[in-house]
Amino acid sequence: MKKTALLVGSAVLATAFAGNAVARDGISVVGSSTVYPFATVVAERFGKTTDFNTPKIESTGSGGGLKLFCSGIGVETPDITNSSRRMKTSEYEMCQKNGVTDVVEVLIGYDGIAVANSINAQQLDMGAKELYLALAKMVPNPDGSESLVENPYKQWADINPALPAIDIEVLGPPPTSGTRDAFAELAMEGGCGQFEFIENMEKDEFQATCHTMREDGAYIEAGENDNLIVQKLEANPDALGIFGFSFLEQNSDKVQSSIIDGHIADFDSIASGDYGISRPLYFYVKAQHIGTVPGIEEYLAEFTSEQAWGEDGYLADKGMIPLGDEQRAEVGASVKSLQKLVLN
Repeated sequence: MKKTALLVGSAVLATAFAGNAVARDGISVVGSSTVYPFATVVAERFGKTTDFNTPKIESTGSGGGLKLFCSGIGVETPDITNSSRRMKTSEYEMCQKNGVTDVVEVLIGYDGIAVANSINAQQLDMGAKELYLALAKMVPNPDGSESLVENPYKQWADINPALPAIDIEVLGPPPTSGTRDAFAELAMEGGCGQFEFIENMEKDEFQATCHTMREDGAYIEAGENDNLIVQKLEANPDALGIFGFSFLEQNSDKVQSSIIDGHIADFDSIASGDYGISRPLYFYVKAQHIGTVPGIEEYLAEFTSEQAWGEDGYLADKGMIPLGDEQRAEVGASVKSLQKLVLN
């Protein structure tokens, strides 16, 4: 009887192999909490429909997963890491330095980042500018001078009288999360860049101003467990949460998307590009493990099959926004040929 490997939804890795590593009979996958539900569905189907063991999936966050993935070669290291952002040049260089030289990049689809609250609360309608003013540590002085001050805003109505007079309380991802990185680039930069004197800053100063979250309790790092954020939103209708669209879709009976710059996070607005806080999803494969760990190429084939990532595939049913036909064909061809990633 085929042994089914455990799917683990924790940020804590299983105990590493000590001494000389023993062979593994199943695929090890780490990384993004956003990609995690998609990867687990693929892994479960793969385990049921092939002679290979079900891959072990661990939710470590995008940054944590890439760190583990790039730590070296050998069965004590992961074969695949999921990521809700593209690998950074610094991470690529770490991989190269540690001998992880044959990396295959797989773009699997798109996801929106929802800013959501309880369906029992008022739906918020705001822009990226208001989001930045609510969440950043340093914001433009309310007196209109071109200077930055510690964030003085306590309630949403302090920022815009059209918003509710309730305390700003936002539950969001930690710095290790790809969702946090993408939210900072897409939402926070989009908001703070509307102030001309910030837009004109040097790149490093601009990013520090836009990306640094306030630390006075208005923004709460809620870990990598998006389901826990949903539970907290149910318990506190005044709070907002930041997480991937797939979790919004799966919990539509409990939470609702805020309107951001005129659009809610839904399938059509993300696919069309109208919803501004959306990002590509990836996973990265350690091609040097192919032939050592059984089933890697077959897992890639399942993930990039039309029944999985296609327009009407089972991943779309889970909330992933599919790539277009031409893009799927292009990515699929690069995966089949195990095209090596090169980042300059």
